[in-house]
Amino acid sequence: MTVNKPTNAQIELSIIILSYNTEVLTRQTIESIYRSTQLDNDRFEVIVLDNASTDDSVKVLRELEKKNKNLRVIENKENTGFSKGNNIASQQAKGKYLLFLNSDIIVQDQGIDILLTYLKDHENEVQFVGGKLLNKDGTNQSSCGPFYTLPVVFGALFLRGDYWGLTRYSPDVVKQVDWVSGACILTKKQYFDKVGGFDEGIFMYMEEIDLLYRAKKNGLQTGFVPQARFIHLGSASSGGKTYPILQVYKGFLYFYKKHYDPTAVTLLKGMLQLKAQLAMLLGRLTGNKYLIQTYGKAQEIASMA
Repeated sequence: MTVNKPTNAQIELSIIILSYNTEVLTRQTIESIYRSTQLDNDRFEVIVLDNASTDDSVKVLRELEKKNKNLRVIENKENTGFSKGNNIASQQAKGKYLLFLNSDIIVQDQGIDILLTYLKDHENEVQFVGGKLLNKDGTNQSSCGPFYTLPVVFGALFLRGDYWGLTRYSPDVVKQVDWVSGACILTKKQYFDKVGGFDEGIFMYMEEIDLLYRAKKNGLQTGFVPQARFIHLGSASSGGKTYPILQVYKGFLYFYKKHYDPTAVTLLKGMLQLKAQLAMLLGRLTGNKYLIQTYGKAQEIASMA
């Protein structure tokens, strides 16, 4: 049966995915969407924005576009990053609701439907929601947490805060949280537009923290819905461990300069530099070149900020 392209009035949900050299994973994500959701095809659209991939991503996406009439592919001529790429796609979205999904997500059961139903039923309480992210082996992946105040940053850097559930966690009950992972965020388009979308000054990492921080300042709340489950393979297009660490350093500094006073920025820089120095010392003691090189670069970022 031929399914006609949905019209603006018909579409309820726009699912937005960014693709960058993840042809196999992106296909897997798209296929999991169609396999899991019970939404009629004329009620949702899938928008995939390719950030100038150099593999066969665009070719694969165009083939999928021919098979799925509610799938649209946008080709960027350069890699604009997470924030700008999602903003571009959201501007072309026709849905009342926007679901931002990473290209390394595999939707479980009816995860999208559960998330959408929850937001529609509880919109007076929360305006942004995220689901429970799982590792490939089915174990919980910490994917929400408190905003990064200085004590939280200290816990993350020096107390293994993620491990102890101090700085990020994965609840088993529905609850309001400060932020949810950018790998899976659902909201109404009007709320996303109200807070100005993602900050395009952030290329990668911390963009969801910034978005949901601004949302809270505008009186909009965030919820975590563990019944909506998604496997998140993680860091599929990040190119190793060094790059994410450096982007996290840049993200922390950008976020603090934007939202906090100069004293807080100075304290943050001191903590980041101390973390880098301790990691380099450990690298020298153990002969770990990765630690020495990675945190040497991180030290430069914190010192020059």
